[in-house]
Amino acid sequence: MTIHVRSSHPAAIFLMGTTASGKTSLAIELYKYLPIEIISVDSALVYRGMDIGTAKPPSSILEAIPHRLINIRDPSEIYSMADFRRDAVKEMIDITKTGRIPLLVGGSMLYFKSLLYGISYLPSANYEVRRYIKKIVEKVGKIALHKRLQKIDPIAASRIHPNDFQRLSRALEVFIISGNTITELTKISGEVLGYRVFQLAIIPFDHDLLHQRITQRFYQMIDNGFEREVNMLFSRNDLHKNKPSIRCVGYRQMWSYLSNEINYDDMIFHAIRATKKLAKHQISWLKRWANIHWIENNNSNLSLKRALQIVKNLQSDNLA
Repeated sequence: MTIHVRSSHPAAIFLMGTTASGKTSLAIELYKYLPIEIISVDSALVYRGMDIGTAKPPSSILEAIPHRLINIRDPSEIYSMADFRRDAVKEMIDITKTGRIPLLVGGSMLYFKSLLYGISYLPSANYEVRRYIKKIVEKVGKIALHKRLQKIDPIAASRIHPNDFQRLSRALEVFIISGNTITELTKISGEVLGYRVFQLAIIPFDHDLLHQRITQRFYQMIDNGFEREVNMLFSRNDLHKNKPSIRCVGYRQMWSYLSNEINYDDMIFHAIRATKKLAKHQISWLKRWANIHWIENNNSNLSLKRALQIVKNLQSDNLA
């Protein structure tokens, strides 16, 4: 199937879904029918040596059907949302230049959101600065503090009531930290993706079935050597439980077991429960997502047919 769009922007496909929903398998099947290249949208699959617990496609699949942004970082490294957006946009452009369509598949909803709407460049909270501002307001009062904001950022001051100390403090905090006003930084935060995006979501509408799949998959990971995989990470001197890679669901529970913080049965219980909680969170995100086309995953053949039909309909709508 050839995808055509009348829009001046090139086409891209987002395939989102919960953990254990079968989204990766569906992406691989779509590769056989559509002129696509796959980009992973997953904050755990970026790490090398973390294969079993992330349900990473086997090397035989990755060799036959390459997935970009997999195995690009060591577990000791931090991979931020900004890193992902930069890398994903670069890969999308490279794929588009070849005349093919980027298909982005995964369950990291914040990564998808960063692609669609850009990333806020507002600095993170600084509690020392907040304490400093609090001391000032205790001395001069909220009205005087608001007058200071009026001089620095009159647009923000017009929108913030003098008694709204939380927003007033945040606006001043941003200026003290960055040297730029919150109004200026907000203007540059919404870098919109220059693609016409077809958004699909595969989701099990039967929650009991999803929970069953999550449980079965974790026990399969155990059988496949998940403890051995995490033990190799545990033996390294440059990794600890607060590293982003080790905080991934499943890994942090196994790490706690290897650290003798919990027993084996508790490890399994907490890992499965955390995965179910993640799936619930992903479902909540997807239910609030705009312009999404749903695919039920109770049957893989029907899911494939449904996805292909959606893409066909979308391209027809864009050519109409």
